[in-house]
Amino acid sequence: MRLSVILPAKNEAEGLRQTLPRLRQAQPDAELIVVDDGSTDDTAEVAAAHGARVLSSPYSMGNGAAIKRGARAASGEVLVFMDADGQHDPAQIASLLDRLGQGYDMVVGARDSSGQASAHRSLANRFYNRLASWMTGHRVADLTSGFRAARAERFREFLHLLPNGFSYPTTSTMAFFRSAYPVDYVPIRVGKRIGNNSHIRPIKDGIRFLLIIFKIATLYSPLKLFVPIGFGFGLLGVGYYAYTFVFEHRFTNMSMLLLSAAVIIFLIGLISEQITNLTYLKS
Repeated sequence: MRLSVILPAKNEAEGLRQTLPRLRQAQPDAELIVVDDGSTDDTAEVAAAHGARVLSSPYSMGNGAAIKRGARAASGEVLVFMDADGQHDPAQIASLLDRLGQGYDMVVGARDSSGQASAHRSLANRFYNRLASWMTGHRVADLTSGFRAARAERFREFLHLLPNGFSYPTTSTMAFFRSAYPVDYVPIRVGKRIGNNSHIRPIKDGIRFLLIIFKIATLYSPLKLFVPIGFGFGLLGVGYYAYTFVFEHRFTNMSMLLLSAAVIIFLIGLISEQITNLTYLKS
């Protein structure tokens, strides 16, 4: 099957100088697509010089937008997504493709803790993996890895769900699980990024990671998130009512507020579940 390798790149000229020759050596027949996300360096020129097809944006639209652009333009039956900063080893694409040929629709390169950008990222990713595993009922070894291979026809079904910013790996993984498309993981080695274009910002990333948690829930099964929260508020309401009834012999406004919140949260969960079902009917 024809292979297309898509590399979103923003100011990654140095990384591409090393990644593209290795990629061409590892996959000589693959279509190479570099999506230049509004770079201010010579990313586009370097990519073109190494024989890659370049899709340039006049301004930065985000990592997810670059992925969507590349996926739409690719001609391959299998899409491989990888970073342009040298962290992903092109030689490991073969292991992804081998596993894909065993009947899977998407195969993800799973990093170990040494492959994480920082300690707080490693802890956050472990938490996301466990949360996603609980939500889906399947083992999720690396929810946020950007090194993955997928069947183009399947992946394009979910382009309308992918965000323009970060977390496209989370969205695509949960969408495949939700649609009963088999997903598997293979262990990979991750190298040190080339250049100093680190996009890690503790406060902004913390907020983004929090949003990912809610995205995981709303993409797969909202009731698994809303029911426990609603049940917790219900327990608090009943417990507080029992306390005030014993010591004050009355039903307080706080008890009513907590019980009302429990009902509202549960109903929001039901509505979210229906919206999620309708969303996947579009696929």
